[in-house]
Parts: sequence; structure tokens; C-alpha cells
Amino acid sequence: MLTKAQRTKQFILETAAPLFNERGIAGVNIDDVLAATKLTKGCLYGHFESKDDLSGQVVELLLTKISEKLLTTVSQGHTAKAKVFAFLDFYKDPLNTYIRGGCPIFNTAVEADDHYPAIREKVAGVLRKGQELFVSILQQGIDAGELSSKLDPAMYAFKVVAAVEGGVVMCRAMNTAKPMQGLIKSLKAELESYST
Repeated sequence: MLTKAQRTKQFILETAAPLFNERGIAGVNIDDVLAATKLTKGCLYGHFESKDDLSGQVVELLLTKISEKLLTTVSQGHTAKAKVFAFLDFYKDPLNTYIRGGCPIFNTAVEADDHYPAIREKVAGVLRKGQELFVSILQQGIDAGELSSKLDPAMYAFKVVAAVEGGVVMCRAMNTAKPMQGLIKSLKAELESYST
């Protein structure tokens, strides 16, 4: 059971998360968070040392939420191919994403690249873990005879994540989900070509 202070801190993080995901770290100021939470500055600073502290914890929350949701989604597949397809289907509607504002991994990676090295490292860690998991799923498929050994797990995993993340950004910018449908179909067909 959370204490009142812990519940308040969680409320601040949960309320601030979509703001940061939609506008970016630089695009959100403390007044925006205060307006959204309807809390006082004193209350906010009772839970966070600074905007940097708040930003870091919000990013941590966003990355954890998207990672956990993806892991849950992927783990529902019973074969390597089903797991990859579940990952792809997770991104089928880039205009209506799990967390409002698009994929927090990509959103944060772009902004943190030059300006927030500590946050960039958090994103890099999530990407590394995700790639390792993706590669291991594909390798398990190869080892089980489900997928051909001609498949390069590391390259396919990188291609899928890069294409999907880029597709989300492009579809959101163009305000259409249709190109993502074609991309997902193409990536699935490519994996199907390695089925044994």
C-alpha cells in the first residue's frame, strides 16, 4: 500500500508523462506540470529536487511502461514468429499509441541525443535490452527449426525496430496510419520467407 506522499508523487509522474511524451523535455516547464496536476510548487518540489529530477523520473516511467507493455504483448506469442508479429501489431495504429504522443523510446531518444546524456543512456539501455530480446526470440526460432538459419537475427531485429519507430514518426507527421499497415505487412512477409 502506497503512502499518501507516494501516491502524490505517482500522480505527478503519471500526469506529467503524457506532457513530456508529447512536447519533449524542453517543451514542458514546471508551470505546465502544476497546471495539469493542480498542485502547488511547494508540493511539487517536495517530491522532486528540480525539473531535471522530475524529467528523469518521468522518462524512467515512460520507458518502463512501454517496455512492460511490449514485453507483455510479445510474450503472448507461442512461437518466435507469433512473438515478432505481436510486436509489429502493437504498432499498427501509430495515431493512437499506447502512451499518448507516440513512442516514448523514439521521442526521448531524439531529444536526449545532444542535450540530456543521462537520459540518452537510459534510452540506449532500453534499446539494447529490446534488441537483445528480439535477437534471442529469432535465434530460438532458428534453433527450434521454425525459422531458417539464413535469417540474420541481429540485422532483422534492427531493421524491424528502426523501420517501425521511423514509421510511427512519419505516420504521425502525415496524420495517416495507412503506410504503417503496408510496412507491417512487408516486415511480416519478409519473416515468413524464412519460415521452414
